[in-house]
Amino acid sequence: MTKRFRKLLNSELGRASGEEFSCLSKMAVTLVLDNIRSQHNIGAAFRSADAFAAERIFLCGICATPPSAEIHKSALGSENTIPWEYCEETTDAVNRLRSEGYEIISVEQTENSTMLNSIELCKERRYALVFGNEVKGVNQEVIDLSDSVLEIPQHGTKHSINVSVSIGVVLWEFSKIIGRNQK
Repeated sequence: MTKRFRKLLNSELGRASGEEFSCLSKMAVTLVLDNIRSQHNIGAAFRSADAFAAERIFLCGICATPPSAEIHKSALGSENTIPWEYCEETTDAVNRLRSEGYEIISVEQTENSTMLNSIELCKERRYALVFGNEVKGVNQEVIDLSDSVLEIPQHGTKHSINVSVSIGVVLWEFSKIIGRNQK
C-alpha cells in the first residue's frame, strides 16, 4: 500500500504571527555574525534564527543591516521578527554578551575545537554563537575571546560549509539538545 502525502497549506501550519512570536519562549541562543559580506547569507541567518526561535542577532563589522531588499530576499520578513543590533566591532558584541552571562562559542576549524556531534550543553546556560566571514572565517581576535570553538564534522573534499548552512546545522543541533526556554 502506498502512503499518500499532501503538502500542507501555509494556513495549516499553525505558525505564530510576528506579534505572537515576540511573546513565545526562545532558545537561549544569540547569533553573532562576524563580518558576513553576503546579504543573502545574512537574510538566511535571520530566517534560521526565526525557524529555531533564537533570541537575537548581532550584525558586526561589514554586515549589512535591515532594511535591505537583498537581506529581505532570503529573510522573507524574519528580519522583522528577530531582534537585531549592529556593532562595529565583533569583540564589542562578544564582550557585551559575556557580561550578560553568555557562553561564547565560535564556529570555526581550530586546534582543540569540539566537534558538533560531541558538544555538551546545559539547558540552564545561554549561548552566543559566532559565525565568521565567508572567506576568512571568524576573526582570530574573536576566537581568542571565546570560551570554546565548535566545528562541524565534514567528510567531503571541501574544507568548509557555506556560513548560512552552518548556522542552520548548528541551530538544529542546539535545538535538539537544549530546546526553547520554558516561561
